[in-house]
Amino acid sequence: MEYGAVLAAAPLVARPNWLLLSPPPLAPSIQNRLYSISSFPLKAGPVRACRALASNYTQTSETVDLDWENLGFGIVQTDYMYIAKCGTDGNFSEGEMVPFGPIALSPSSGVLNYGQGLFEGLKAYKKTDGSILLFRPEENAERMRTGAERMCMPAPSVEQFIDAVKQTVLANKRWIPPTGKGSLYIRPLLMGSGAVLGLAPAPEYTFIIFVSPVGNYFKEGLAPINLIVEDKFHRATPGGTGGVKTIGNYASVLMAQKIAKEKGYSDVLYLDAVHKKYLEEVSSCNVFVVKDNVISTPAIKGTILPGITRKSIIDVALSKGFQVEERLVSVDELLDADEVFCTGTAVVVSPVGSITYQGKRVEYGHQGVGVVSQQLYTSLTSLQMGQTEDWMGWTVQLN
Repeated sequence: MEYGAVLAAAPLVARPNWLLLSPPPLAPSIQNRLYSISSFPLKAGPVRACRALASNYTQTSETVDLDWENLGFGIVQTDYMYIAKCGTDGNFSEGEMVPFGPIALSPSSGVLNYGQGLFEGLKAYKKTDGSILLFRPEENAERMRTGAERMCMPAPSVEQFIDAVKQTVLANKRWIPPTGKGSLYIRPLLMGSGAVLGLAPAPEYTFIIFVSPVGNYFKEGLAPINLIVEDKFHRATPGGTGGVKTIGNYASVLMAQKIAKEKGYSDVLYLDAVHKKYLEEVSSCNVFVVKDNVISTPAIKGTILPGITRKSIIDVALSKGFQVEERLVSVDELLDADEVFCTGTAVVVSPVGSITYQGKRVEYGHQGVGVVSQQLYTSLTSLQMGQTEDWMGWTVQLN
């Protein structure tokens, strides 16, 4: 292994016994491989991604025996991950499916020194007939490409992204929770892995996908969450990177989130950095306000992430006959709302039970799930899980 910093998951000794389950065996051609990022070839070729890699791992119908009823939202070590590389020519290599595990990075890599990195998040669901559904993966692929341009990075093509997602899910299909018990969270990463000293784009980039079975993001599940409005710290500023899914956007919210959770709140709702009175978003999800059956959400203007669940909820709401407005939404409107809810890949739809702003607490719907929130949640999740006809054409089925 070249000199480098090893990024690893929690030590095996700290993991529950079920995390030590052995993955299906790899073909001899990729057994005993050292998973240093620098060991992967940079040759560019036809964008077959990992389409031809199915022969490199043994498929199994075995389902992992987990406590699906108590599955939380956290990292569970699965079997395989996908890795592809890109050099200065901007072309990504064919991907490799390798056992999930630590990777090696130079301590002078662009991502470690300058934060040149992006990530995405999407989910796979298991239907009652055993088939697998992905939800709008092309949207994640396009958003990664948009973010990569802003962060001065090359990005895999939409075709390679989707193909890599499909193969990673199939390689880890025994970890997909049973219908109604959760989902397989898919985490694509794009980072500047090449060594660089002095502020400049990295000379090499790595695209990784790993997966983990997950349950609810908030411990409350569909039960209402309690938010506090943050008026000291700001998530993003005009002209910054708030509109792309770069890694730095998330590190910067950890302090405010930590303080909020210590006070008993579920998360933080941010205001705009200029006027300090218009809603932006929660730490990792978009926000919606309902008043007199009109649904309003902050407009996408460069400081708010264009959430895929946000976009989907708007389309579902319109199809149900709701009036939806994308505009500036003031904190005063928030406090006067009939319902408030959040959306995101991780949270799906999460109703808000209370908002606290400058010491004033406002509750919604007697801490119950609002009618609009419930209707939109049911409509969206039934599409995602294949429980109703996909009239939107959003799902991709894997057999």
